[in-house]
Amino acid sequence: VPGGIKAETRQTMENIRTVLEAAGSSMDNIFKCTVFLADMAEYAPMNEVYATFFPAAPPARSAVAGSGLALGARVEIECMATAGP
Repeated sequence: VPGGIKAETRQTMENIRTVLEAAGSSMDNIFKCTVFLADMAEYAPMNEVYATFFPAAPPARSAVAGSGLALGARVEIECMATAGP
């Protein structure tokens, strides 16, 4: 995704929302996320966007640095959620 870490984070979170909704779930059902960053110096701008997806009660989260993320990505986010509404 062109546009840097903020654009990548936004698209990643929108993709997660789409998958959850297709499965009959929602962002409200996420209980744990792991964020993989190519550069931990990008944590603050990533977090700025990430936080907008959880305005009330954010899920538990871990963030780790990883080299060689898939397809040259700056961020990957793995989330676990319960099924249903």
